[in-house]
Amino acid sequence: MHCRFLVSVCAAAALVLMFGSAARAQEAIPYGQSRLGLSDEGRDGTLYIPKSYKPGTKMPLLIMLHGFSGWGDNQRSLFALAEELGFIVITPESRDITWGKEAPGFDQDVRYIGAAFRHVGSIVNIDFDRVALGGQSDGAGYALTMGLAYGDTFNHLIVLAGGGLIEPIRRQGKPKIFFAHGVKDSTMPIDVSGRKNVALLKQEGYDVTYHEHEGGHGTPREIVRESIEWFLGPQKAQKAQN
Repeated sequence: MHCRFLVSVCAAAALVLMFGSAARAQEAIPYGQSRLGLSDEGRDGTLYIPKSYKPGTKMPLLIMLHGFSGWGDNQRSLFALAEELGFIVITPESRDITWGKEAPGFDQDVRYIGAAFRHVGSIVNIDFDRVALGGQSDGAGYALTMGLAYGDTFNHLIVLAGGGLIEPIRRQGKPKIFFAHGVKDSTMPIDVSGRKNVALLKQEGYDVTYHEHEGGHGTPREIVRESIEWFLGPQKAQKAQN
């Protein structure tokens, strides 16, 4: 009798501890939009964790880089997509007015992005089969260079209106790459950037998806969405919407 009572008490205590720990873990996660808090120099970055994230369950991660002289909040339109489709977003800020002023892929920016990646990985469970590095304009060019250098970590690259490829010091892995470019882009003319990069990387055996649109340097929202759905894969995107 006493043994059964003790077993029941211990089982109840274990349940309290288990659910109490889960509740504390849930409370510790900064859901929604928050600053990364990794820099005291004014330029830091933003983290967005959707409400659908459950502690202990892996979720895809997108690191999205802003354009020239931009800020992490320039990418805040992604946050609604993160809620809808189910992925985590980091929008870091370049250490200077532009990305990669030193050796591409081995500079202050990549060290900061690496620190952000590790920091977020200590808070949430990342699906390492779905880790994307992307960018718009200046950020897209840097994402492409850095992504080729660290393709074993960033298995998907999203390049929106990026410039010509700056060859990294090394290449690792074979990331899948999504390109989108406007035929009327006068900032990064399509013939010497988007089309040229796509032709080169396809020739080198990369899995490339390419979408030209009728616009200029900006990327239409429906194409941004297309790039995210490409990254997540049709099954994951459909499951998140349901």
